[in-house]
Amino acid sequence: MEMPYGNLLTLFSAALGGYFLGAIPFGMILTRLKGMSDIRHMGSGNIGTTNVLRTGGKALATLTLLLDGGKGALAVLMFTLWGRDAALAAAAGSLMGHIFPLWLKFKGGKGVATALGTLLALNWLLGLLACVTWLTVGFLFRYSSLAGLAAMAVAPLYSLWRDETPMAVYAVLAAILVWFQHTDNIRRLFSGEETKIGAD
Repeated sequence: MEMPYGNLLTLFSAALGGYFLGAIPFGMILTRLKGMSDIRHMGSGNIGTTNVLRTGGKALATLTLLLDGGKGALAVLMFTLWGRDAALAAAAGSLMGHIFPLWLKFKGGKGVATALGTLLALNWLLGLLACVTWLTVGFLFRYSSLAGLAAMAVAPLYSLWRDETPMAVYAVLAAILVWFQHTDNIRRLFSGEETKIGAD
């Protein structure tokens, strides 16, 4: 079912809807519900899963991961009825919303979980391959940032392998955003100062 409006309006509406869904700061909400102080003033200051793990524990971090990924997937699924282009626009909007939420002065998470959620909803096989890459790198090297960077780096290649060119374009843009958000992590990885998963 296509919207009876111009294509640009369709894409804008999908992107806007995805943005507001992606901008829900689950990490911040969950830690506040647990009675913790503002997570932006704890640990790395990030609202994503890794900082929740370090400050709030495994259960809260797992829930944050699922909800952050889930909102990206939901954004895609909500607008799939408007067409593939609308689904891609919603995916991009949700990722932008997570990274640059309006109500947190455009300072949100780093985007890995939300990006993986959108990839799973756009093509479950390609999304699954990206998730497996993320888990494998994380398990082998114990760096959350490296795992996310690796998963996003190979996502466009997986998309091209399955001849999903529009998805590959989105995956490239998503990778650029996520890598940009990890600039400090990349610097620490090269200097050997990055904190490993499970380290104090």
